[in-house]
Order: sequence, then structure tokens, then C-alpha cells
Amino acid sequence: MSRREFLAKTGAAAVATGAAAVAAPAIAQSDVVRWRCASSFPKGFDTLYGTLELIARRVNQLTGGKFQISTHAAGEIVPPFQVLDAVEKGTIEANHTAPYYFIGKDPAWAFGTCIPFGLNARQMNAWWYHGDGEKVFNEFSRKSGVVNLLAGNTGSQMAGWFKKELKSVEELKGLKFRIGGMGGQVLAKLGVVTQQIPAGEIYSALEKGTIDAAEFTVPYDDERLGLNKIAKYYYYPGFWEGGAALGFQVNAKAYDALPDAYKAALQTACAEGNSWMQAKYDTVNPQALKRLIAGGAVLRRFPKSVMDASFKANNELMAENSAKSPEFKKLFDHMRAFHRDQQAWFRVAEGSYDDFMATQKL
Repeated sequence: MSRREFLAKTGAAAVATGAAAVAAPAIAQSDVVRWRCASSFPKGFDTLYGTLELIARRVNQLTGGKFQISTHAAGEIVPPFQVLDAVEKGTIEANHTAPYYFIGKDPAWAFGTCIPFGLNARQMNAWWYHGDGEKVFNEFSRKSGVVNLLAGNTGSQMAGWFKKELKSVEELKGLKFRIGGMGGQVLAKLGVVTQQIPAGEIYSALEKGTIDAAEFTVPYDDERLGLNKIAKYYYYPGFWEGGAALGFQVNAKAYDALPDAYKAALQTACAEGNSWMQAKYDTVNPQALKRLIAGGAVLRRFPKSVMDASFKANNELMAENSAKSPEFKKLFDHMRAFHRDQQAWFRVAEGSYDDFMATQKL
């Protein structure tokens, strides 16, 4: 499939102002519950959007067709970065998104996805399911009338595509970079001009020179966007997304009105979607990376000077956000305490094993 055909299938052009107008929520007939769920992602991304389709399908199966969730790609009902507003207002019952898209409302939304130099995917699952992360985050999200269920993780992401090789911190100054979440705020401290652009618009922005570099997710998705055709330097690691989680966000009134069996079905489906997404990416990324390199992509690791400067800038940002947002401070302190213990454990077994295996030939 060509990039043009791919983008046409995504429906990216539908992300227009007029798309925000929606019909009144459907009224359930008999004992059937019908919800609408809007994604922040185009249909062309078979893993990001495919996870939502899996969740909806499982809910239907687990309830014998009595709980039906219609899925809508970015722009079909509302633009991709307005899905939280739509759930808060009750325009739709649910969305599937990366909560860190909404840090403009409150930086605490980042903890539903990730913070720079934060938890990896396994650690995020541990924090959420067994470390009271779900409880603490939903205490925050319910103040906006939203219940957040963990519903996907990309794992550690790449740092993105650069038209020019990056050799020093000084070369970051003035760089126009498409980046999502809080990582942009870290890099802004180093002089980067950051922009948050929807997936369907990244290619054209990079092609036209509106931006000099762009990150999206992982090799599999980046390959589908065709970013390697414009910028050949492919950098890693994406330190701002060590384990980027997605959320299935539900209007709290709609969630609380569900029968317990339907809540259990939704929770089970989201948990499966969370596991499925990570497993899918771990399967398809290695081959995608091989293809990108074979096609001319030049793999580069961020210079240590860039990583060190970014880590320092992130510590400053975390302190600033903690000072201005009590919700952020509560979640940051909670997650950071958990992260310290995780790092101590991963350094002993997981880290040493991975370091050794990375140097071996299989």
C-alpha cells in the first residue's frame, strides 16, 4: 500500500472543525447497552486502532451482544485531541487515547501514559495493577468525570526521524520537532521548538519543512507513515516514552451506571487489549526496523550529552509541575517512589540479563 493510499484510509482529512458536530447519543433499546468510542488514531494503524477494535469485539462477545461499543477513528466524531472533552461532556461514552495528550488541561494527565525517564511497560503494568497506580490516577481523573482503564502500551519508543545528524546539545536549539506528551516540554528547555501534530498530518509537515524532525511511536508505525522517505537519521531512545500506555477513558456516569457484569467485561477486554498491543509491537517491530535500515535509514543513538542535558531538564520540569499542580505532585511522588524500587530490582536481574544477551549472537 502506498503512503497516499494509507493516509486516505486513515480518514485524516476528516479532522476538521466541522467534525466536532455530533448527533445525540444513541438511546439503548431493551436491555442492550450501546456506546460510542472515539479514537485519537486513524484506522490505518492496525495496532493502535486495532486494540480498540479488539476491546469492542471482546465486550460484545463476553456479554452475548448485550453491550455493544461502536468504534470511531480520529476525526469521525471529534478531532483526535478533543476526545477527552467529548467524554467529559457526555457527548460520547468513551474514547481510546494517550492521556498525556491533555497535559494542557493539567500536567497530571501524563501519568495515564508516561512521563520522561519514567516507567517501562512492565513497570507501568505493575504500578497500575498492583502498586495502586489505577486507584491514584482515577482519583484524579474522576474529578473531571472520567474513569480511565489501562488499554494498551507501545513499549519503549524511538526518538524519531531527523533530517540532519545530531551531534551535540547545541544543535537542538531552534530545531522544529513534532513530539507528543511531556517530552516536548523537556526539549523546549534545551531550545527545541516543539509541536504536537496528529498522526495523519506528520508526513506532510515533515515534507513541507514545517518541522525538521518528527517522532511518532515505533518502527512498525513509523514505517507505515513513510517518515524514512524524508528524514534518514533514526534516533533512539525516546526517553520521553519508556513505556507509553493508552487509556480507555469512560464518562464516569456512564461507567457507574453499568451492571457489574458489564463493568467486568469491559475491564477484562481492556486488560486483554493492554497485553495484546505490547505483544503485537514486540512481534512486528524487529522486522520493521530491519526493513527501514535496508531501505536507507541510518540508526543513531542520542549522544550522551543530549541524554544528560535532557535528564537534568526533566528534573527541573518535574519540580515545576509539582509546584503548580497538587494533583501532579501527588501522582509524581507516588510513581517515583515505586520507580526507585523497580529500578533497584531490574538492575539486579532484568538489566544484567538484558545487557549480557545484547552482546551475544544467537
